[in-house]
Amino acid sequence: MKLEAFQDAKDVLTTERVFGTPFERNGTTVIPAAAVRGGGGGGKGEGPEGMGGGSGSGFGMSARPIGAFVIRDGNVTWQPAIDANRAILGGQILAGIALLTVRTFLKRRARRRT
Repeated sequence: MKLEAFQDAKDVLTTERVFGTPFERNGTTVIPAAAVRGGGGGGKGEGPEGMGGGSGSGFGMSARPIGAFVIRDGNVTWQPAIDANRAILGGQILAGIALLTVRTFLKRRARRRT
């Protein structure tokens, strides 16, 4: 059973998961690409004097689009995918840092005046 789980994991992490099926529209070929990550683990256990038991294995995988290769007139270009969630999160982090910086500046300025 454990070997089957790892074989399934190996089958999942293939180039077909990274590069999607190419398609063509109006003489332009597009090959989508994704970032694929995976990990697995296993285990075994025994209790005192054979009272316990144990076993286990696991696997997880995630994939997200990162862009596409575009082939047009014999030229290959890379078009990155835009992750709106990541862009919004980055903007929120920068806004938080800016607010903390302004607050610190204003506090120091107020202390100097008194």
